[in-house]
Amino acid sequence: MSVEFLHAMVRVTDIDAALKFYGDGLGLEEIARYDSDAGRFTLVFLASPADVERCGGIPEGVRPTEMNIPMVELTYNWDPEDYGGARNFGHLAYRVDDIYAACERFQGLGVTINRPPRDGRMAFVRSPDGISVELLQKGAPMEPVEPWASMENIGSW
Repeated sequence: MSVEFLHAMVRVTDIDAALKFYGDGLGLEEIARYDSDAGRFTLVFLASPADVERCGGIPEGVRPTEMNIPMVELTYNWDPEDYGGARNFGHLAYRVDDIYAACERFQGLGVTINRPPRDGRMAFVRSPDGISVELLQKGAPMEPVEPWASMENIGSW
């Protein structure tokens, strides 16, 4: 099994204050930003300059989840939301060689697939302590197949 750490996601209530903290304070640099008008959110991906240099820089036209740079993803939801109960921390993300095989392996361990890989690209599971873990298919999405294509979400991720 091959797995690569991608990023940890943190929800923020003030994008400017968060960028000041992570950028000016921690020294991370913004390597990608995505605004979704339809979803009403902004994603900002940050990495350390040392990691960017070690990984050969930031490739042009490559999505953040395809970069070989460990990152922090700041998620800013445009509509106010209460993140009580430590909901600020979103998830860990890992790239896998075969999304379906990874989900089958987790099922074999008795793990619930909270968000099945219906699209052949993304799934979510939770650790025994409730930490949400995103699994992303390496490269292009796999062709949607059953039973995954018609599975419903279970719980939250």
